[in-house]
Amino acid sequence: MSSYIKLIIFIVVLLLISVAVVYMDSSIDNVNESMPKISDRIVQGDKDYNESVELLNTKYFEQSREKAISSGDNYNDSLHSLQSIKDKYYKDLNQVHRDYIDTTINELELKLKAVDSLKDAIYYLEMYENYTGSSCGSDANEIMYDALNYQNERNEIVQNNSKLFS
Repeated sequence: MSSYIKLIIFIVVLLLISVAVVYMDSSIDNVNESMPKISDRIVQGDKDYNESVELLNTKYFEQSREKAISSGDNYNDSLHSLQSIKDKYYKDLNQVHRDYIDTTINELELKLKAVDSLKDAIYYLEMYENYTGSSCGSDANEIMYDALNYQNERNEIVQNNSKLFS
């Protein structure tokens, strides 16, 4: 093989390596740019959920429903963003980021189930079906409690890997 062909092969390989490095850096950058917004939406969803429960306890059913819907919207937006990141970049991420994404997806799926149960509780309590409404409310509390276990796990991942999440 002539030295000219070797040079061309070397340049092509070098270009491919450069493209791969740039792609990996850009995928990590995309993930890092998305995480604060995702986190903010989860925090807002938690706030709306808690306000919904407080409003329900004081029998402000319409306002409670609005906060529950807002909570679900925030959780859904975060979930869809995380699933998109997982679909596009999962293989490029390190194990810590993968664990974070998987844990957060599990957390959000449970929180969405809790929101659904809360909305059912609001409906039934508004219709004076107190037994069914209370049962749905208890289900929402139990599901949210399970979701908090994932939230604590997510927070622990961040705490133990603060350099990756700064």
